[in-house]
Amino acid sequence: MSGAAARGDRLVGTWLLVICFMIFGMVVGGGHARTIGAGFVIQTWQPFTGIVPPLTHAAWERAFGLYKATAQYQAMQPKMTLAQFQSLYLPMFLDRDWGRLMAVVFLVPLAIFRLRGRISNRLTAWLLFLFGLGAGEATMGWYMTYEGMTSRILQPSPLYLGPHFVLAMLIFTAMLWTALTLRNPEPAILPGLARLRGLLSVSIGLIIATIGLGALVAASGALKVYNTFPLMDGHALPPHALAMHPLWLNFLANKATVQFEHRVAATVTAIVVVVAAAMGLRAPVGAKARDLFLLLAGLVSLQYILGMSTLVSGMAELGYVHELNAVLLLAACIACRHALRGATAAVPLPVYEMKAAE
Repeated sequence: MSGAAARGDRLVGTWLLVICFMIFGMVVGGGHARTIGAGFVIQTWQPFTGIVPPLTHAAWERAFGLYKATAQYQAMQPKMTLAQFQSLYLPMFLDRDWGRLMAVVFLVPLAIFRLRGRISNRLTAWLLFLFGLGAGEATMGWYMTYEGMTSRILQPSPLYLGPHFVLAMLIFTAMLWTALTLRNPEPAILPGLARLRGLLSVSIGLIIATIGLGALVAASGALKVYNTFPLMDGHALPPHALAMHPLWLNFLANKATVQFEHRVAATVTAIVVVVAAAMGLRAPVGAKARDLFLLLAGLVSLQYILGMSTLVSGMAELGYVHELNAVLLLAACIACRHALRGATAAVPLPVYEMKAAE
C-alpha cells in the first residue's frame, strides 16, 4: 500500500501503529482465553449493546444457564461453580470489549483525518477494506462460539481457529506496513540488496504459515501427543500420520500430523529467518536497519527455544508465550523488509572504479 501512503504523515502512521498494538492486544486476550478454555463461555452475540458484563447475581445466573446448555459444560465442566464460570467469562468478555474499543479507535480518527484532508481517497478505501477484514475476523470468532451453542462440539474447531489467526496476522502485516510507510514514505536506496529483500518477503510468508500451523496445534490439543525433540518418540515421521480418511484430513485434524507439520515448518522458517538476519547484519543497511536485524536474530532464536521448550514440557501456558513472541517476530521481520524497500539488484562500483570512469 506504499502508493496510497506516498505522501506520508507521521501522525496518521502513529495512529495506525496504535492499531497494530491493539491487534497484538487481541492476540494477548484471545490467546489467554483459549489457553484457559474460555472459548465457549459467552453464549450471546451483542456487538453493539453487550459492552457491560453481568452486574447482578440474577444476570450472572442467566449467563451461566446459557453455558450450562452447551455440550462442553455437560461433558467437561458439570461441577463448575458460578465463581469458576465468572473467572472464565471475564477474560473472554474483556477480549470482546477490547475488540469494540479497537473499532472505535480505528473509525473515529479515520473520520477526523478524512474530514481534515490528511488521508487520500485511495488510503481511505484501503483502510476501510482492512476494517472490513477485521469485521470478518470478529464474525469468524463469533461463529466459533456459535458452534459451541448449537452443536455437540467440545472445543472451538481448529479448522476455524487456524484461519482466524492467519487472517489476524495478514491484517496486522498490512496495517503495520501501511503505518511504517506513512511514517517513512521515502525508501533509502540500497544497491545490491534485492536478494535480501526477497528473502525477507519469503520469511514473512513462512512466519505467517507457521503461525497458522501453530494455531492448529493449540486448538486441536496436538501439543500433548509427542513431547520429545527433535524426534517424535524416536520417529522422524510419527506412526499413523496418514491414518485418517480422506487423506487431506490428516493435515488439518490428525494431531500427530499437525504437530509434525508445525515442527518442520518452524525449523525451515527459523533457518530462513536466521540466514536473512545474518545477511542483514553483514550488509550496509545503516544503523537503524542493523538494529532491526539484530532484533530479528534475537527474536527468532528465542522463538525456536520457546517452541522446543513447549513441546518437551507440554505446557500450554508456555505455548501461549510462544504464540505472543511469534507476533513480535513477525513485526520485526516486517520492519526489516520495510527498511529494504529501496533495495536494488545493481551493485555499486568500487571507489577506485568510479574514479577511473571519471
